[in-house]
Amino acid sequence: SRSRVLSSEIDEDHINMLKDIGLKIIQKCGGLPLAVKVMGGLLCKRGGLHRDWEQVLDDSKWSITKMPQELNYAVYLSYEYMPSYLKQCFLYYSLLPKSKKFNLNQVVALWMSEGFIHGNFRDLEELGEKYYKELVSRNLIEPDKSYVDLWVCSMHDVVRSFAQYMTKDEALVAQDGDNDILTKLSSQKFLRLSIETNRLQSGELDWKFLQEQQSVRTLFSTIQIMMKPGDSMVTFSHLRALYIEAADVAALVESLHQLKHLRYLALINANISVLPGNIGKMKLLQFLDLCGCENLVNLPDSIVNLVQLRLLELPGTSMIPRGFSGLTIIRRLSGFRAYMDGDWCSLDELGPLSQLRLIGLVDLENVSAASFAANARLGGKMHLIDLFLYCTSRLGHDGLVKEKEGVSEEEQRCIEKVFDELCPPSSVENLDIKGYFGKQLPRWMISTSTVPLTNLKYLMLSDLACCTQLPNGLCKLPCLHLLQVNRAPCIRQIGNGFLQEAAAPFPRLNKLNLIGMVEWEEWEWEEKVQAMPRLENLVLDNCKLWRVPPGLASNARALKALYIQRVHHLSYLESFPSVVELTVCQIPDLERITNLPNLQKLTITDCPKLKVLQSIPALKRLVLEDCVMEELPDYMLDIKPRHLQLLCRIWLLYSLAAGQSGPEWDKFSHVEHVKAYAHDGDNQRKWYVLYTRDNCKLDSNISSSTTFEETLSSSMLDAQGFESLYKMRRSTFSYVCSLVRVPFLEDMMARDHTFFDGRVLSLQDRVAVALRMLNSGESPVTIGSSLGVDESTLSLVTQVFLKAMWERAMHHCSWPGSAKMQKLKCKFDKIHGLPNCCGVLHTAHITVGSTNCDGKENDGILVQAIVDAVMRFTDIWWNLTGSMNKSNILRDSELLEKCENGAWLNGSMLRLSDGSDVGEYIIGNAGYTLRPWLLTPYQLENDLSLSDSKAEFNRRHTAATVVTLRALARLKDTWKCLQGEGWHPSNKDEMCDTIGTCCALHNIVIDMEEEGAGMPSHQRENYIRQVRQVADEDAVRMRDILSQHLIESGGKSTQLLMCLFARKLCLFNSCCDSVLLLG
Repeated sequence: SRSRVLSSEIDEDHINMLKDIGLKIIQKCGGLPLAVKVMGGLLCKRGGLHRDWEQVLDDSKWSITKMPQELNYAVYLSYEYMPSYLKQCFLYYSLLPKSKKFNLNQVVALWMSEGFIHGNFRDLEELGEKYYKELVSRNLIEPDKSYVDLWVCSMHDVVRSFAQYMTKDEALVAQDGDNDILTKLSSQKFLRLSIETNRLQSGELDWKFLQEQQSVRTLFSTIQIMMKPGDSMVTFSHLRALYIEAADVAALVESLHQLKHLRYLALINANISVLPGNIGKMKLLQFLDLCGCENLVNLPDSIVNLVQLRLLELPGTSMIPRGFSGLTIIRRLSGFRAYMDGDWCSLDELGPLSQLRLIGLVDLENVSAASFAANARLGGKMHLIDLFLYCTSRLGHDGLVKEKEGVSEEEQRCIEKVFDELCPPSSVENLDIKGYFGKQLPRWMISTSTVPLTNLKYLMLSDLACCTQLPNGLCKLPCLHLLQVNRAPCIRQIGNGFLQEAAAPFPRLNKLNLIGMVEWEEWEWEEKVQAMPRLENLVLDNCKLWRVPPGLASNARALKALYIQRVHHLSYLESFPSVVELTVCQIPDLERITNLPNLQKLTITDCPKLKVLQSIPALKRLVLEDCVMEELPDYMLDIKPRHLQLLCRIWLLYSLAAGQSGPEWDKFSHVEHVKAYAHDGDNQRKWYVLYTRDNCKLDSNISSSTTFEETLSSSMLDAQGFESLYKMRRSTFSYVCSLVRVPFLEDMMARDHTFFDGRVLSLQDRVAVALRMLNSGESPVTIGSSLGVDESTLSLVTQVFLKAMWERAMHHCSWPGSAKMQKLKCKFDKIHGLPNCCGVLHTAHITVGSTNCDGKENDGILVQAIVDAVMRFTDIWWNLTGSMNKSNILRDSELLEKCENGAWLNGSMLRLSDGSDVGEYIIGNAGYTLRPWLLTPYQLENDLSLSDSKAEFNRRHTAATVVTLRALARLKDTWKCLQGEGWHPSNKDEMCDTIGTCCALHNIVIDMEEEGAGMPSHQRENYIRQVRQVADEDAVRMRDILSQHLIESGGKSTQLLMCLFARKLCLFNSCCDSVLLLG
């Protein structure tokens, strides 16, 4: 931009004079954006004088012919105008392994180790940072936007190629695709080596080839290098910088002390467990980086002799030796472990280290008393810029406190006192606190008047296990640029106090990230409260926020980018006038997005309820990612983006590929450019549809040979014949097809199943095949012969059907919600006279085929089911261990867990005339243990007689229990594969899929074809009210209360049968079990 090239002090007339020259320079850049950027950086350094720009335009280097054609003249010209001190830093940067990210501190340390930075010994890091920023300003390295404050940069390939070309006589960079590495190593001596590949012409790189490079000053290696006993570092007598990552270097460690000139040593993610005991002999070592060396437990005592050490990066696992305080010139220290040894604490060693610019402390929970923390004297380190204070996190993957690692009040008080003493100086610009488990944050954060953090720019708070609120004092920080809170499960509300204690809250805040606050529900910010005037980026992720506060929309006028993900209760977003880019991801309740007049890019990922997009006139690009939806949302008719990028399932892609004849045409044909993709395995863009509106061009790689013409379910079959063949009506069949449509069509993309005559099986044909395999009881050979399909096709189609039904239809067998459960209870009362009953529990043995496909005997599966009043299965569970004990399967089932902890059967209670309450329950036969939620029949007493109320209860109990026998009998009779007839699964998992699928089909038929069957017209009400179930209700008392209620409400006619019924009860219960086991 013009502001980056020219000073704001240059007047408009002078700018117009430079315009023509600038346009000519751009022409010389050949249209390459990078070249234009580089020239902009150069012109910025040259100033705004007319003659300076003309000098660049007329420079003879634009016409040099000796330089290889692939190298860029603009970069060369920028390099030539570069001061000499910066040239060597620039060229060296190009040698950094491209696959790794080097931060500012690492880059400056490497420059210093090579002697590129000259100046006052105390200020070398600051001078190196100045060089680094100058390369950024010249656009020769580019900041990585995922990091703050130029912390990490990268170099464009064009610039890197030029710089490596300039160093080709003294530096070797080995990357993938270079085939002559060994030849070069054997024929030439280099000063610097950067090895990023081991794909060589003769196998892996051997250490011996590197040992021959005795003049090397810098060695980068990010690969495994072949080593053998005897290999060492002894030949690298000139080495100044050594960077080795992810390599087996244990054999080389003992010879490190022989590198007398080594200034920089980085062993990253190495498998070392010790450093050489004589490391203290490396008197010139200034930078030691051991990040990721998790096996390194102890630092050698001689490390305290490295008196020139300026940077030490530890892996956080190392024990700190006494005497560390002697390293008085150290500038950056991270991964320093808080370690207690009797009355000595490693933090004591930090007191005298007054030159520290960066401190990273870990395991601070080990500090047993605040006095040890005070000995670190952080507040007196007036050069301190970066401070990292870490405790071991008490949170699990779900963002909640780990159950086994709860935090006591004493622990909270102790860590609060420790952190109160770790008060930083006002010079701190970057503060990162992680794993803190105090109830409130340190005093010096709550009240900034205690310690004015006037220079603080970046504040990151992570894994705050017990903190209940964010400190109000943060809004007063005058320089705060970034605030990030990541995982704070005890914060439920951010109140008005977060903003109102300052005249202009958060005056310079540019980016706000609120992430993983999993219980956060409310954010108060009134419209009248003016705050965050410079906020440009906001991230809300993984919380329960009901709404975005109105004060944010009305006051954050600089907000450009809004990213919202996994916000579970949010239903709308509206009225953000300045937002240019919006991302909404996995927001299950989001229904509408409206009134964003400047929105240009919108990304929507997995927001199934979003139906309304309105008042977004400036929208240019819409990215829609949803691998569940089967049609484009209707809001596509209301918006007009120029570009649409879609990631969807294959079925929707089919509809788009149909073009004007397809159902989606009106929703996307008005968009200028459409790119739609569907994944196949790991390939996210295997299938595509590309559309351009101007020439109405539509391209796709979806096969047009796939036919959708149905054959086996043809309309030529009459209704009766159809039902006889497929055990359901045609409308129900269509619904089943819709359930499995997407998985089946994705399978159709992978393989074309055909009839004997070559016709492709359509979606409907495949469903018809699977239903016949499950319900006919005939062998695959017989079915295949009658349908004209080979046996292997039948099996494959059936397997896909079973998996698809398991994925997409098992909600038909799920535990009912409260509204549906209320209806089920009414039906049980009306049909069987059992008020507040939610189902019948029964266990049956099912054998799907007498043998498996491998010929082994099939023992079958013990299935536990709950059946409702109209024979639906509301819960199924099976035992794969082979046990035939119904108590064992109940003990291991989800049913027991859910009912015992109150997640199920927790609805409205039955209020009786005497004021007693009976909770929701299910019934089961005498083989089950009586529980408050599982009522079994009364057993005969010694005199073989039961009271009238108990006998009446048993009568109704038995009549209701019969429903399970009928449901299981109907299930097996309809789906004959469950009787061991015809086709059978190949393994236990497939057997479970088969049983689940048949139960789902059973329920679907009832839901769609028999709703209300067998329901008497008599209505009885006024026995249910919404109250909470008493979890510890005595089971015996509950059954007695219910049985007494039944006899009181059942009338005299029922009493005449009681005595006879009671004597037959035990025999009937045992017969029920026998019948199902035999079945």
